[in-house]
Amino acid sequence: MKPKLKHRWSLQQNFLMGLRFGDWMRVLAENKFRISPVYLHRAIAVTLVSPINSLNAFIEQRRFGDAIEATEITQPPLFILGHWRSGTTHLHDLLSQDDTQFHAPNTYQVSSPLTFLTTEKLLSKLFAWILPKKRFMDNMPLTFQSPQEDEFAPLIMAQRSLYLAMSFPQTGQHYEKELTFHDVDPAKVNAWKSAFVTFCKKLTISDPRALLLKSPPHTARIRTILEMFPDARFVHIHRDPYRVFQSQRHFFDTACWHMYMQRPDLSVIDDDILTRHEVMYDAYFDDLALIPQDRICDVAFDDVEADPMATLARVYDQLSLEGFDDYRPKAQAYVDSISGYKKNSFSTLDAETKAIVADRWSRSFDTWGYPK
Repeated sequence: MKPKLKHRWSLQQNFLMGLRFGDWMRVLAENKFRISPVYLHRAIAVTLVSPINSLNAFIEQRRFGDAIEATEITQPPLFILGHWRSGTTHLHDLLSQDDTQFHAPNTYQVSSPLTFLTTEKLLSKLFAWILPKKRFMDNMPLTFQSPQEDEFAPLIMAQRSLYLAMSFPQTGQHYEKELTFHDVDPAKVNAWKSAFVTFCKKLTISDPRALLLKSPPHTARIRTILEMFPDARFVHIHRDPYRVFQSQRHFFDTACWHMYMQRPDLSVIDDDILTRHEVMYDAYFDDLALIPQDRICDVAFDDVEADPMATLARVYDQLSLEGFDDYRPKAQAYVDSISGYKKNSFSTLDAETKAIVADRWSRSFDTWGYPK
């Protein structure tokens, strides 16, 4: 029996809508042009929009290409690391309140990385209605100006990302390696790195502040990030693994339904969640020693929630970041503004699933002291 489709007709939050025509054809070819008939309308929508993206990208390159190439990133970026649903977005939103020191890419920029220098001012207003007012998986407010995960930018620019496996669950298994880039063709890795650096230069072209970047897959790419930004700083956030597992289940049952180009096999989602966590943290712990101790700070989501100011003060102190006294009232104002926010609530995991999570994610439980 085929699973019941949710949000079948939705075109919202489909990151493929930012692709150029030729890039879209390459993605289709990599996936053997297999689009499930129930999602054909999504493929048609991407196909119709992609030539417009191609034209705007050509115009942008002609207008800004030389300036982008000449731009230097002089401030070390700050990367927020952590598994999906561990609190990376909350920490990103908190740190982005330090608008004196940091510059975070927004939703429009990461979804239109090839064209935002040319199109953002007009199209972010003209098409604001396209976005849902809140994120599908956690009811956090969402606008084109919201700080956003940067993973989508190099995905659109270079067509390399684990997230393509979520859009193409039947044929996209080869994208899974692009979580860590281990055993990936060096040409593909270099294409991703070039796209990422170019995106960062575009963000920096008229803004000298340090970039504040957040993407859970970066947790598994420390080595690759340091090759691009040797002086980068990092904050890693962790959370009760049982809660992370439940919240990831919820993500696949909400947001992912808006991304599919192929029918998913719901029976493998739990194992995919478990495996990605293992792959992510195997890579993270293998590469952690590459970061000098004064350039990484580890925080618990529970501490951020219970005493955000004390936790943020520790981050600033450990990473030798300046300006905390000026930043503190901005951070406190943001915390006060979301005081009425209600987190998702989940039923208790059954004993069998808890045992599997505790066994397969045992290092995370043990490393950060979460009870099994």
